[in-house]
Amino acid sequence: MSGNPYLYSMRYVLDISYHGGAYAGWQIQPNAHTVQAELEGAMKTFFGEEVSVMGAGRTDAGVHGKQLMVHFDREEELALPFVHSLNGILPGDLAVNALYVAEDPEFHARFSATHRAYIYQLVRKKSPLWPGLAMWVRHPLDLEAMQAAARSLKDYESFGSFCKAHGANKTNRCRIDHAYWEENGDLLCFHIGADRFLRGMVRAIVGTLLLVGAGKMSLEEFRAVIEAEDRTQAGPNAPAHGLFLTEVRYPEDSLRLICRSGI
Repeated sequence: MSGNPYLYSMRYVLDISYHGGAYAGWQIQPNAHTVQAELEGAMKTFFGEEVSVMGAGRTDAGVHGKQLMVHFDREEELALPFVHSLNGILPGDLAVNALYVAEDPEFHARFSATHRAYIYQLVRKKSPLWPGLAMWVRHPLDLEAMQAAARSLKDYESFGSFCKAHGANKTNRCRIDHAYWEENGDLLCFHIGADRFLRGMVRAIVGTLLLVGAGKMSLEEFRAVIEAEDRTQAGPNAPAHGLFLTEVRYPEDSLRLICRSGI
């Protein structure tokens, strides 16, 4: 870009986070409370007119977002006061972390993304600090077996067995960049990153890995589930409240930071 960048419509990008407990997911739905509707409502209050936002992906009902990137277009210059004002309008369970401008006017929050990452949280003893943020697992887990099964995900490229039925995906192919378990006291976190995810994929993977951890499925059987490309062969979805979208990445230099919340 050259000259004054504010002489024409700019594509802005927000980094937002939210507690998904009160929402029926990201995407606007009829007669449902969603993150997108809440954000667009706050922006309408600020700008005095309708503003459409496009997210990097769709989280399901009850899933949390540590980082979801969304884009929208405006002609005027936006800066820190906009972020402060928007955070003042938004409810306590939804916040703007940073404001960027896209260097390419064709940038797309969803289609320009090159990597996404999730964490799924488990707790292995009852705790009043984790309801709504982690799944409580009451039985012993074989972490070594779960770790081996998680590592095996990188050996595959197609994950139809972990895709929500009627997910309307053009392809079940994904590039898994990392998949592993991390233990921190009674908290057990599953980390997974990929270029893209299928609908319901992470929760289905976690539900199946828990069968491995409970001794109900071997590593060989886990691999056979993946190779079957059949959702009925995999385990049940883990509950939504343990899942967090944690990161969305784009090509280097595609976004220019304008400001962060609180700075």
